[in-house]
Amino acid sequence: MRKLFYLATFSIFCILPGLISAQQIKVVDETNLQPISKVYLFNQDKDETAMTNAGGQVDISGFGPGDFITFQHASYKRITLSYKQIQKLDFLVKLSERSVKMGEVYVSASKWAQDQSQIPQKITQIGTEEISFSNPQTTADLLQSSGKVFVQKSQLGGGSPMIRGFAANSVLIAVDGIRMNNAIFRSGNLQNVISLDANALDRTEVIFGPGSIIYGSDALGGVMNFQTRDPELSFSDQTNVKANSMARYSTANNERTIHGDFNVGFENWGLLTSVTYSNYDDLRSGGDFYNKYPDFGKREEYQARVNGNDRTMNNGDVTLQKHSGYEQLNLMQKVRYRPNKAWNLNYGFHYSTTGNIPRYDRLIERENGDTGSFVNGAWYYGPQIWMMNALELNTAESTKFYDNMSATVAQQWFQESRNDRDYSDTSLRNREENIDVVTANFDFDKRWGEDQELFYGLEGVYNYVSSDANTTNITTGASQPVATRYPDGGSDYSQIAAYSKYRQDLGSKLTAILGARYSHVMLNSRFRSTEFYDFPFDEIAINTGAFSGSLGFTYRPASNLQFNLNGSTGFRAPNVDDAAKVFDSEPGTVIVPNKDLKSEYSYNVDFSIIKRFDQKARIELNSFYTWLRDAMVRRDYQFAGQDSIMYDGELSKVEAVVNAGKAYIYGFSADLTLEVTPYLSLNSNITYTKGKDVTNDEPLRHVAPVFGKSGITYKAESIKVELYTEYNGKKDIKDFSPSERNKPHLYTPDGTPGWATLNAKASYQVNETIRVNAGVENVMDKHYRPYSSGISAPGRNVIVAFRANL
Repeated sequence: MRKLFYLATFSIFCILPGLISAQQIKVVDETNLQPISKVYLFNQDKDETAMTNAGGQVDISGFGPGDFITFQHASYKRITLSYKQIQKLDFLVKLSERSVKMGEVYVSASKWAQDQSQIPQKITQIGTEEISFSNPQTTADLLQSSGKVFVQKSQLGGGSPMIRGFAANSVLIAVDGIRMNNAIFRSGNLQNVISLDANALDRTEVIFGPGSIIYGSDALGGVMNFQTRDPELSFSDQTNVKANSMARYSTANNERTIHGDFNVGFENWGLLTSVTYSNYDDLRSGGDFYNKYPDFGKREEYQARVNGNDRTMNNGDVTLQKHSGYEQLNLMQKVRYRPNKAWNLNYGFHYSTTGNIPRYDRLIERENGDTGSFVNGAWYYGPQIWMMNALELNTAESTKFYDNMSATVAQQWFQESRNDRDYSDTSLRNREENIDVVTANFDFDKRWGEDQELFYGLEGVYNYVSSDANTTNITTGASQPVATRYPDGGSDYSQIAAYSKYRQDLGSKLTAILGARYSHVMLNSRFRSTEFYDFPFDEIAINTGAFSGSLGFTYRPASNLQFNLNGSTGFRAPNVDDAAKVFDSEPGTVIVPNKDLKSEYSYNVDFSIIKRFDQKARIELNSFYTWLRDAMVRRDYQFAGQDSIMYDGELSKVEAVVNAGKAYIYGFSADLTLEVTPYLSLNSNITYTKGKDVTNDEPLRHVAPVFGKSGITYKAESIKVELYTEYNGKKDIKDFSPSERNKPHLYTPDGTPGWATLNAKASYQVNETIRVNAGVENVMDKHYRPYSSGISAPGRNVIVAFRANL
């Protein structure tokens, strides 16, 4: 028997290495069964290592039969398995995602990958899995679902992010690192973020506070960088073919969304095609109205065209917000070419268009408050179109000037139109804008050892804006020109800039980052016609430049504790919308151009504390203070010595965007993540902001009330469940800016009431291919309208989505 035992043992040890050498294992997420790349494998002596590829696969032939193999990834819990255990698992290893993530890497802060421990700014990331689990209808909803960005909506087809008291053209939207902001991004509320397809995103990163060093003008309040998916290449002899599809239905607005993407990857070439179509009917608000304001938000009547006349109709369901639905199509095509490991070429084509989008806040406006007739018989945005062609070249072939280099050239085209008609009037006014944008970016990264790194680059941006307008008699079809929204002779807007950012480790615990940027902005707007307005000038020319700077420190006295301190300056030059716009902001008011408008400047300081507790809990506390000089705000103005002029047949008060003098904004945020058990975690965040125009002793417009999100998440094999609440504090009418107080149809007499919703979502991974998502938002059917919004939020909303990955 002893001889047989030795023989059997000898045979096992002879055969087993052969089995291992021929065996690949696959590492996947235990909840969604998707492969995990860049999982680090090592044995107990750490003399043998390996790493999973993009498909989650790794060859363990280098490990011995007696090795215990450890699987390690920053976002997953580390496990150690013997070969026998791996064999029992049929060579499929499942990892559990960490509730408290360690060593996260961000790109937006410098345009190159940086560890969180080296970034002194507050930054957050929303990944692919979080996007698919939350099932946002639009990218604006995606930002709101994080609980860290406040989103305003004037209509269902909209979403204007507010970050630290800034919004619209004072926060920057970037797509794959390319600025999306154009010369007519306005200072009010801006809906362009919905042009991006949430289903085509790889991740979204949000920088809180000025991002002017890297991204330049427009980045006073923060930067939202949306990174779209790239084609996946093949890491074997076989062609890498993948397909994903999704179908989703939501009850609140009868949403029907379908999405499909298809990837083909060869050794050096890859192609990715993505298509998403969504159709939304009128949105149904919550039915549990405020006791103190029982009629606030009810859509009791609506306007309709009947037999060639406008009629006021009774609404059988006061929660159904008539005239709010729309449809949207998103297309993306990417091509990737990698001739070798050091070079990579990417081409991206993006196209987004909508149907007509009703401007709901204008459709509920009535003469003499709630007692008169509707002000507008029709008000809608025409198709909002965005197209971008981008070519990006990356290299990691090191030279004495750089270790990594990226060169990007992009062309964008925007088209938007506004269409409005007074109630009982037959003249439909159409104002259309077309914007052509060309950008060029050159970004470099150079390292000297592990403790020194330099980021630097050049940027050039050119915008051309054309504006047309006419009225059409909807009965006779007769058309005639009217005043354009922007100068009728066209506008040019250019920006050239150079930046650098230097990182230096001052020992093992302290990192310093110093940054500087010079931006030069040129604007030229031309007024050709004097038929509608005889301005005392026929051109607005702005030629200005400014330096921006930053100095930040991250201090790590222990592996689980980090202090961040960052000081920075920001700069925003007037764009075409600021300096040269003519339009009616609301009945009885007209905005006129201001050729003397100057740039505004910000000075910001941030302080953060990040503390981890045994990888079971993480808390981040952040405070900030921003001082504004020459802030651009809308104020009373005079045109040709008059404070009122005739506009559209009505005597209207004159306003303009002016430099108001001084203002301040301050606030704090707190984020908590706690792993209660291996399967249960708690997440909570809250943001408070306060701001004031010191010169005029008035509140600032885009300062949101207290808001946040708290929830409990259960994760186990193949299943994830989350129960959470979203909430806003009240905002008193005395804290409103003057322009917001003039909109009684949007608010209660006391301002915006506070609110909280209860929500539940779940996903179940049926197998490696099929996943089912379901959820109920606003379970209690609470009626609420977020601050500054013109449409009430969805009532009880049941969501069902089916996803297939092939």
